[in-house]
Amino acid sequence: MTFSKITENRANRFRRALYSWTGEHPREMPWKGERDPYKVWLSEIMLQQTRVEQGMPYFNRFIRRFPDVQALAKASIKQVLKQWEGLGYYSRARNLHETARWIVRSQAGRFPEEYSSILRMKGVGPYTAAAIASFAFGLPHAVLDGNVHRVLSRYFGIDQTMDHRAGKKLFEDLADRLLDKEQPARFNQAIMDFGALCCTPKNPDCTSCYLRNQCFAFKLDRIGQLPPAKKSKPRRIRHFHYFIVADPGGQVVLSRRPAGDVWPGLYEFPKVETDGPQAPKVRPAGVDLPPRAKIGKAVLTDKQVLSHQVVHGYFYLVRMPETPKNQLTQPVDKLNRFPMPGILARSRKFWKELLS
Repeated sequence: MTFSKITENRANRFRRALYSWTGEHPREMPWKGERDPYKVWLSEIMLQQTRVEQGMPYFNRFIRRFPDVQALAKASIKQVLKQWEGLGYYSRARNLHETARWIVRSQAGRFPEEYSSILRMKGVGPYTAAAIASFAFGLPHAVLDGNVHRVLSRYFGIDQTMDHRAGKKLFEDLADRLLDKEQPARFNQAIMDFGALCCTPKNPDCTSCYLRNQCFAFKLDRIGQLPPAKKSKPRRIRHFHYFIVADPGGQVVLSRRPAGDVWPGLYEFPKVETDGPQAPKVRPAGVDLPPRAKIGKAVLTDKQVLSHQVVHGYFYLVRMPETPKNQLTQPVDKLNRFPMPGILARSRKFWKELLS
């Protein structure tokens, strides 16, 4: 399938319809219209695997804490992860921090300005590079995210996913063909907003759609079939049993998660993983608990759903007669200083109240 025969007149009609629709349906976002490459970069990294509504408060807090690339480069990874806490996909925060340091140290603080250079930044793929290039520098590169894919699939009747190289190349070529070379930022923002607000995955607002008269899916009643659904793998189910080891003064034991698993670099309580919800028969490694330390039933349970995993958490309170030796301990009311996975961060108030 090729779209080389799409005339400039048809492409112009497509653009004008998009511009008209978005002009009448504005979408407010704190980074919209931003030309500062640091803020554009941050917003695009945050929006990877994150909904706009969820990402906006994080973006605002992050910018207040790290207003420019120099401030981000000076920060510790612990401080960066703390600001990212609860947003998930923490490798994005680590890539941001590492890249900020590279920009300051190796690029004299100057952000890369060419698409090929932006693409070499850690954690930046073709979509993110195109977004930064067009929004920050006005370069003619078309974005291709899930919203854009859905709009093009329905409008042109393309029954393909982007899971394989041929399908992705087809949509890349089509997006490039339609791109407004004179106003790439305007076009990219318009088609993404249109996909997010009008041509939604479920229950799209076809009645207000300015493209429906030429839309293949609308005319043939195939809205629910395009784009075709991806085959998803079942999520891995995991069971984490956390031990809140506390001394009489309210000091609790913390450990830092290693690389090679979920939440690397974040802090947690000592833990044992089991194949099911049953209480573990072993004690957490690295914590010298007295043989007679009483461990009762879980006093709290929670669950966190990740993209490929579901983590069930079970929390046990273990009171110690004295502060454990050779362990990282912190007062329970100071736990908010440490970046933690969401399943733990949500329970900080509970532990403070229980141990106070």
